[in-house]
Amino acid sequence: MAKPVAENVARHLVATGQLIDDDPAEALAHALAARRLASRIAAVREAVGLAAYHAGEWQTAIAELRTYHRMTGLQSHLAVLADCERALGRPERAIDLFRGADRDALDPATAIELLIVAAGARGDLGQKDAAVAMLQVRELTSDATEAWTARLRYAYADALLAVGRREEAREWFSRAAEVDAEGDTDAAERLLELDGVIIEGDEEDEESAEEIAAGPGAPGAVPARPDTDLVGDDDAGEREPDVPAEVLPEAAAELDETAADGDAAVDDADVPDDDTDATDDDDADLATVTRDDAVGSGGADDPDLAVRAGAEAPAGHDETGPVAR
Repeated sequence: MAKPVAENVARHLVATGQLIDDDPAEALAHALAARRLASRIAAVREAVGLAAYHAGEWQTAIAELRTYHRMTGLQSHLAVLADCERALGRPERAIDLFRGADRDALDPATAIELLIVAAGARGDLGQKDAAVAMLQVRELTSDATEAWTARLRYAYADALLAVGRREEAREWFSRAAEVDAEGDTDAAERLLELDGVIIEGDEEDEESAEEIAAGPGAPGAVPARPDTDLVGDDDAGEREPDVPAEVLPEAAAELDETAADGDAAVDDADVPDDDTDATDDDDADLATVTRDDAVGSGGADDPDLAVRAGAEAPAGHDETGPVAR
């Protein structure tokens, strides 16, 4: 790649990294501009996929992140892909991604996030008891506090509440709040709500809390950070990206075209058409859950969290709304 082109692509990627949280639509426009210049660079496809996910462009995110995975051999954004499938109303595909993942090759954070999304997909299908069972993994009761601990506990509490186990849900919301120093969840607010305490805030705060707890349809519901540092050096955030202004309208037009034809935006040479329809397993795996559906080799050590393998989970697709996580 010629140096002027490489520098231009780099500027677009820096802008994407700076804007992805605060202005995902603008971040996506920059990422698409970079893709037009360097569509065969893996970091560019990753940037487009993550920006599209944060902007709620689910089909574009799926196409681009699949391409990124095939170009690099990594599986680092499976949870994002699964959440996009849920948002598109295809929870079965989210579960298929979870079941087909090579869990030994996943880092713990990705594995836990994928588990949380898959449990949410079970809930989407009306299999709420199954969702509870899936989340009963040994990491849930571990004394170690990881970046994902609060989210796992929050998801478990929410799943308990969905099946009417209110007191247990309260306990786990409390445990989630104890380790949620960064405010990744609204566990503290949910705990107060269960105790009958109503806190009135401004609309912005309420919308923020709702987005944190939301299921599919909330852009960025799964923490998604690129494998490649898009911003660059530590002081990059202090610099204004030097990006030609005329490229942004063109990128926005490209986004409209991409949204219209879905996976057609992916280069044919980059990724095959493997987006086949997923169906429920014939052996009713979607109606029952055993410990094989959990992250790791077994469930929680706590006897109160023992999973009764073979217990029937509610079947059907009665629940139409997204499941809060």
